[in-house]
Amino acid sequence: MTSTSNDGSRTSAGIDPDALMRIKSLKLRAKTVVEGFFTGLHRSPTHGSSIEFSEYRAYVPGDDLRNLDWKLYARSDRYFVKKFEDETNRRCYLIVDQSRSMSYGSTGYSKIEFARTVAATLAYFLTTQHDAVGVLTFDVEIGDFVPAKLGAKHFHQILVELSKPAEGRGTDIEAPLRQVASLVPRRGLVILMSDLLARPETLQTQLASLRARGHEVVVLRILDPAEIELQLKAPAMVQDIETGRQVYVDPDAAKERYQEQFDSHRQQIMAMCTGSGVGYFEMPTDQPLDRALASLIDARNRLGAANRTTSGGRR
Repeated sequence: MTSTSNDGSRTSAGIDPDALMRIKSLKLRAKTVVEGFFTGLHRSPTHGSSIEFSEYRAYVPGDDLRNLDWKLYARSDRYFVKKFEDETNRRCYLIVDQSRSMSYGSTGYSKIEFARTVAATLAYFLTTQHDAVGVLTFDVEIGDFVPAKLGAKHFHQILVELSKPAEGRGTDIEAPLRQVASLVPRRGLVILMSDLLARPETLQTQLASLRARGHEVVVLRILDPAEIELQLKAPAMVQDIETGRQVYVDPDAAKERYQEQFDSHRQQIMAMCTGSGVGYFEMPTDQPLDRALASLIDARNRLGAANRTTSGGRR
């Protein structure tokens, strides 16, 4: 389902991105956002031993009675089974665009730096929820790939990969989506972070293929505010970041046409996501990260519900 608003999850007013980006540590940025926005939102109680679980599900005949929570039964008069982390079967892949256009920034930091912070934040949140998370970076080719795994050590590896300098060439969104489709045989959650400065039709086939395989898919479009509304004040020579070509632009003559083309492209992307059942969220780089976390939780809950429906028939 396409959505451009929060899902009702409790969030704070958000942390100023400019202040957040002044924090040098990517890990500390992620912890700051998650702990600030979601303290107490999702608890992960423990069994009293070394085994951890993240939520409950309704009892189904055949379940091990030793996993019934009798205290919860006393409060609710319903039977619930503790759902352990190896039952969740949730895997999330974060796909991060590191193409040359993502190096643009009018806010003191680039779109790629913002996207990396979003990815680190989502990875940290998923790690605290005992979900397996992996990362794939790309430009014209697939870059680093970290398979989805659990644990704090794995989160550290993700941070290392996200912190690597990017060459920043052109954009090929199809290749990483094809690779994820081949690498994730079970239902998973795929989150694409990109400015989507590509033809909408190049996305449609691959996103539809992921949805057909049962994956939840979310697109987080990372945009600089100067891209959303042309802010050039005087005629100037500007450079196409992806091709290096110099172009003369007169803002008085170009602004109206630019806005028409930008809005048309945006509408095509949104229509494509709607038609494919893909969540779509715009992430201006001067805005807090509330929407990224809200979209993740919404998609994660939908995936969990789908997995429970499928597994419930087999128990």
